[in-house]
Amino acid sequence: MPDEPIPIAVELLEAAYREGVFPMGDPATGAVSWYLSEPRAIIDLDDFHVPRRLAKTIRGGKFRFTIDRAFDQVIRRCAQRENGDGVWITPEIIDLYGRMHERGKAHSVEAWSGGRLAGGLYGVALGGAFMGESMFHAERDASKACLVHLVDHLKSRGFVLLDTQFPTPHLTQFGILLIPHKEYLARLGRALRLDCKFA
Repeated sequence: MPDEPIPIAVELLEAAYREGVFPMGDPATGAVSWYLSEPRAIIDLDDFHVPRRLAKTIRGGKFRFTIDRAFDQVIRRCAQRENGDGVWITPEIIDLYGRMHERGKAHSVEAWSGGRLAGGLYGVALGGAFMGESMFHAERDASKACLVHLVDHLKSRGFVLLDTQFPTPHLTQFGILLIPHKEYLARLGRALRLDCKFA
């Protein structure tokens, strides 16, 4: 019988993030590989743009927001996204971030509608940096509304960096900056020196 693979230590995951590196799982093999993106996509917290229709939806009170109430549900729903974008969130990735969440370093934002989980996102908070990983929606605008809530929360807590890794059409409408990896590491280093509390 082959040996069971040794789980990735949360200390390794944190060390990787501090160097600008992040993991993704291979759904075919289950193996986890490490990546960096060049250029890096970030959202400027001070220049974050909320589309008018979305702002109206949020003001209308359609969603109720929570933090860290349903982390496991959020990451598992992200893994099941219909467009296949979540296939890299393998069982080992779910286990790894679950352990990171238990350490108080991985967090989720949830949007609820009528008592039902309508959308969410999750990521890792270190110092004054938040590295967004994935989001999902079961109702229109729910994941986007979670992003707006996240940005407001990060700004209120003194965070200075919101990393989205790659640009996507879903995020472009909010105002993404594409920066060289060297500049990202400089921004990350400044953010990591801060002592911000996410939750």
